[in-house]
Amino acid sequence: MTELRAYNSQDKLDILFGFLKVLLFVYLFLISIDLMGIAFKSSRDTLKPLLDHATSNPFMGLVIGIVFTSIIQSSSTTTSIVVAMVAAGTLPLQNAIPMIMGANIGTTVTNTIVSFGYIGRRAEFERSFGASIVHDMFNICATCILFPLELYTGIILKTSIFLETVFEGVGGFKFISPLKIIVQPVSKTLAVFVSNHYIILILAFILLFVSLSNIIKNMKGIVMEKIEHVLNNYLFKNVLISLVFGMFFTTIVQSSSITTSLIIPLVGAGVLTIEQIFPYTLGANIGTTITAILAALTLGVSASMTVAFSHLIFNIFGILIVYPIKRVPIGLSKFIASFVAQSKTHFLIFVIIYVLLHIVPILFMVFS
Repeated sequence: MTELRAYNSQDKLDILFGFLKVLLFVYLFLISIDLMGIAFKSSRDTLKPLLDHATSNPFMGLVIGIVFTSIIQSSSTTTSIVVAMVAAGTLPLQNAIPMIMGANIGTTVTNTIVSFGYIGRRAEFERSFGASIVHDMFNICATCILFPLELYTGIILKTSIFLETVFEGVGGFKFISPLKIIVQPVSKTLAVFVSNHYIILILAFILLFVSLSNIIKNMKGIVMEKIEHVLNNYLFKNVLISLVFGMFFTTIVQSSSITTSLIIPLVGAGVLTIEQIFPYTLGANIGTTITAILAALTLGVSASMTVAFSHLIFNIFGILIVYPIKRVPIGLSKFIASFVAQSKTHFLIFVIIYVLLHIVPILFMVFS
């Protein structure tokens, strides 16, 4: 009994230190966002013409969002950077929304890589691969519908502006203002000490990547050990519970890649089905928008709050439109998985197409 109590005490201590480390890295994340805002404001005259040109074509904005997020595998990072650029006035609000849509598509590479672990076992590989790309299929379907709709009606921008005015009207920014009080003394001191806005921007990027990766790492260590049991036994028997948990868990971990990758082995093993995990992936899409909202609240600029809301609105509209026709993304996932799992040749064809889908946009972006 003594050994058991000692083990439990140590375990609780490790969890406490883990949460303290998470709080530290959240603070560093907020500082990185504020530093980024300072750097973008200082270099506004240089960056604004370049960004205006690069994102003036909405399709190019979409491509930039896909490519950048595919490289760094974090839509939270992409949207946080976009929020900072909008707040600094270096990126027009309407140009930012296609980039946000692209970020949703680009963040799902990790899931596909996880499924490759089952490549030697055909049945398991087919199930896990289908589960890994159902997130892609949803994001692609949502973008195919909402991207042209946004171009012609501006529905996401208008809804986001409306939400921003509602929250501003009830004093939302004033209520969150303690974040600025806590963060700005440190960020402004660093900015004065460094002085060069390019170095400030590099420092901000380093802090952003380090803080987000460590938030993910530490939260993973705290909650992952028991989560598979909970997922398996309690959270996939009801669509609403599954969706809410996907949203809640991703809000905590701040990585939809992790929360969706976690369930792929369960589908590969035949414990869960693609139909069961689909609502969970939709909830993960909503949960990953919290980072941008937190970044916008730190900056306290109405335009940055609007672009953060646009990420949330895009995912909510996507769910409302795509979920009723869920057979389409689920059917596409199963069809592609069945094709890829049939033979090594089919798998090679998929890999070539997958690589080209990422290389062609990059070449298009460079030559444009």
